[in-house]
Amino acid sequence: MNRLVFTAAAGIAALCGLAGAACAQTSEKFTFALNWFAVGDHAAYWVALDKGYFAQQGLEVTLENSKGSGDSIAKVDSGRADAGLADTAVVIAALARTAKIKIVGMVFDKTPLNVFSAKDKPVLKPKDLEGKTLAAPPGDSQRQIWPAFAKANNVDDSKVTWVNVEPAAKIAALAEKRVDAVADYTTGLPYYEKPMGVGNVVMMPWADFGLDLYSMSIMASEKTMAERSTALRAFLQAAYMGWRDVMADPKGALAIFKKRVPEIDVGIIEANMRLGLDLMKTPRYAAHGIGWIEQQKMCASVDLVNTYMGLPRKVDCSTVFTNDFLTKVAMP
Repeated sequence: MNRLVFTAAAGIAALCGLAGAACAQTSEKFTFALNWFAVGDHAAYWVALDKGYFAQQGLEVTLENSKGSGDSIAKVDSGRADAGLADTAVVIAALARTAKIKIVGMVFDKTPLNVFSAKDKPVLKPKDLEGKTLAAPPGDSQRQIWPAFAKANNVDDSKVTWVNVEPAAKIAALAEKRVDAVADYTTGLPYYEKPMGVGNVVMMPWADFGLDLYSMSIMASEKTMAERSTALRAFLQAAYMGWRDVMADPKGALAIFKKRVPEIDVGIIEANMRLGLDLMKTPRYAAHGIGWIEQQKMCASVDLVNTYMGLPRKVDCSTVFTNDFLTKVAMP
């Protein structure tokens, strides 16, 4: 299921009917590019759709899968999507080139960047990757931030062989021992444990080795920010209301997700989703609302990317993000 559309007009009609009031049946189209196929990280957007949060804001939202952060950024930058999910480091790198985008909200307040390997051939530290094969799609966020991680940990990049795989093929590539390791978020652990067995998958979180930078974010194009600021603010409010509800009632969120995307494996998605929530239950979000961006951490993330990723030009932190479109949605 690659492209799914929710008709906001129908949702508004239902809500107005329940309220016994007359409402305008107009809605504004808004396309949101997810960064991947359906995973627990996306539950909030389906919850917001199902509960009518987008519809109440007058939005007709389309959720569209992508093949990594590079792909979702391309969709937003080219106008094929109004906003989307992408890893912060990849957004910064895109800004160093020609992209006209900006981060307008955060998802994970802690970084999920990580490398998976098998217990019988573990990658326990960055230098262990030398002489090994490491898989990810070309547009994958960790593949693009890899130069920074390698340089920060004195890894000889020429001794690491990257293997191109489709997003859905990452798990099989490691489970079938076609590669030595896979770059993937820590939240993906349940997907790897299903074929490989609990306890047989080794994680190497990048935060343990000097790269605790901002990761999954919501970004929008300059055009969206300039010409559709009201719609963008409304989208973000509804989306973070969805995240609030996921935090408050994970089981209920799973039921909605399964209804909307029947092909998901609820057992895996639940574990995946809860790992993501662990990255969001932070003092920053408790104090400022879900999705709020801290300048100090963002600028430290920008410095890392500027220093290690070999960008064509340095990126100014002030051009990367804004909290201007966020409406405070408190954690439950």
